[in-house]
Amino acid sequence: MNVEKTIPQIGDLIMNLIEILPRYELYIENYDCLLTELEYVLKHNTRFDIIYKEFESEKFCYLSLMSFLIKPLQRLLHYEYLLEKLLTYYKNNNHENEYQDCYGVFIKIQDLIENFTESLTIILNRQKLIELQRDLIGVENLSNQYDRQFIREGCLQKLSRKGYQQRMFFLFSDVLLYCARSSSPVLKFKLHGELPLKTMTVENTDERIQIPNSITIYAGNRSLLVAASSEPEKNKWFHDLKSAIENVKINIDDHKHQYTSTIKSNASSENLEHSIVGALDEDDPNQLDRSSFQHRANTTMHVCWHRNLSVSINDHRQSIKNQLSGYLLRKFKNSNGWQKLWVVFTNFCLFFYKTYQDDSPLASLPLLGYRSSLPSESDSVNKDFVFKLQFKNHVYFFRAESQYAFDRWMEVVSSATTAATSQLI
Repeated sequence: MNVEKTIPQIGDLIMNLIEILPRYELYIENYDCLLTELEYVLKHNTRFDIIYKEFESEKFCYLSLMSFLIKPLQRLLHYEYLLEKLLTYYKNNNHENEYQDCYGVFIKIQDLIENFTESLTIILNRQKLIELQRDLIGVENLSNQYDRQFIREGCLQKLSRKGYQQRMFFLFSDVLLYCARSSSPVLKFKLHGELPLKTMTVENTDERIQIPNSITIYAGNRSLLVAASSEPEKNKWFHDLKSAIENVKINIDDHKHQYTSTIKSNASSENLEHSIVGALDEDDPNQLDRSSFQHRANTTMHVCWHRNLSVSINDHRQSIKNQLSGYLLRKFKNSNGWQKLWVVFTNFCLFFYKTYQDDSPLASLPLLGYRSSLPSESDSVNKDFVFKLQFKNHVYFFRAESQYAFDRWMEVVSSATTAATSQLI
């Protein structure tokens, strides 16, 4: 007797989503409590804090641990996006039954996403505040105020008596912080100043003082002259600064308790390091040395510093929707052969693995500041489905396996790069 085997269909996988959606709802409900508990333990349990940092320094931990914790919530957005594309395919190809099954699940996921969209925005913001408070030396109370919103981080040149000095700036809904690179062997930043927005005004000073891409920031009896790396960068900072200042003044009555305490810590960075490490048992031969931990070089903070760029909270929100993984062939500018790699794109960065089964990436390529385009004739790349990534003299070519895969990679990669529109079709 011939027994007909049932071949699983995409619809079967989709229907399974219905059963696991309640788990996502529970995770969303408890996530804020998770962040609260994690932040408390990291502040008050020195041993846990150091083990946490050691874990994040491992090669397999290519993002911050908090970024991994929020991945399940981001997955819902990907389900919605994939189902939307699947519905379009079913409709265009007259697959009525499959369309109806898929549409029912799509509506349920949409309803769930609609209910937690605001929560996700709050969670993303709070997570960013907690991470910045941990990464910046001499900063406290940054994540204490629930109404404080992160707006933009990036590199600007600050004019001083010694000339222009490179500084990292962090704009929030109530305060602007600027930090200098610390003297530690790994790239870290120490708080140098904080400027409340409620007393702030900004001026576009390009023409008045003849300094390209410059902004003058006035706060109380202080003024700062800063310059961006390009006109687009200056415009982003100027727009966000003006909008944030206007919002503070509009909502001043509703935020009487906003920015009630300084963000600077009471201790210096040297004392902070001593107090944290000194809290361990000095006779313990297995004591962990915090200074030996290598911070990931692909964080937005580090990339902004090295490439004189900035990233906004809107960029972070958009990056959630633009994540992709799959096999690509990679070729360098001056090489002849193509190397097949499993590539993961997330958090504005490409991570390269030998296969999809590997735990740790071979390398990473932050894409902020890169241009994406098709190869030009002078590149002599005579292959289909190839896109080009370039930052200054760094050039890479990537080859997808089909037109669909090529389109998807171009779609997500373009979200983190500057498109060379003259070369795009």
